[in-house]
Amino acid sequence: MTSLKKFLEDKEYTRIKLKRTKTNHFEIHASINGVEGNFILDTGASSTCIGLDSARKFKLISEASDIKAAGAGASNMETEISKKNELHIGKWTRKGIKVVLFDLTHVNQALINHDAAPVNGIIGADILKRGKAIIDYDKKALFLK
Repeated sequence: MTSLKKFLEDKEYTRIKLKRTKTNHFEIHASINGVEGNFILDTGASSTCIGLDSARKFKLISEASDIKAAGAGASNMETEISKKNELHIGKWTRKGIKVVLFDLTHVNQALINHDAAPVNGIIGADILKRGKAIIDYDKKALFLK
């Protein structure tokens, strides 16, 4: 019997280890525009997001957006959009990535309140779809193609 890992690697998927946080989220290390950061993997987030306070750190060039962000107990938040970014997750790389910027203070405060480390952003369903993602919850692994 072939393992999921072997099966997906034979299909040219890249395996990325995930770390479970104290809030029962998966945390993932990724690099945007050559800068490493910590992110929550969130299948319920439609877009990949970075905190406004980390825009300079990740070399993001952004513009105002009419889109209002909502989630994790906050709603109707102002956003900015940054296009044409390069994302690395493990050995998986994509260019032309769009990132939504908004105030992640409420997200990080919730993490801190549960003794978890704050994050730079959220890897959302846009990236998971683009990478044909498969999550192995038991083995704490993300597979991207």
